[in-house]
Amino acid sequence: MSDSARPPLVRIEPLGQSFEAPDSLTILEAAGFANLRLPRSCRNGTCRTCICRMTAGRVRYTIEWPGLSREEKTEGYILPCVAIAETDVVLNVPDAVGLTPLK
Repeated sequence: MSDSARPPLVRIEPLGQSFEAPDSLTILEAAGFANLRLPRSCRNGTCRTCICRMTAGRVRYTIEWPGLSREEKTEGYILPCVAIAETDVVLNVPDAVGLTPLK
């Protein structure tokens, strides 16, 4: 999905906005740099506030076992606070908000 010349792209639906997600940032961090607010709280994979469904793509985690059940993982749910995009990704995040950049 992504080409090696650029970082993976993450698209947030139903908002319809996309941003680059370099492997040095979690998806949650990259969203913040792209002026998007995703649900969040602990930022370490335990509270599950950021849980959302990935409908396309592949991620890896910064921790060994994030706070997801095997069933949730199988159904495509991820925790963006500890997930790093390995390919282009599409996430369903109904509560995402686009922020106006500061001037």
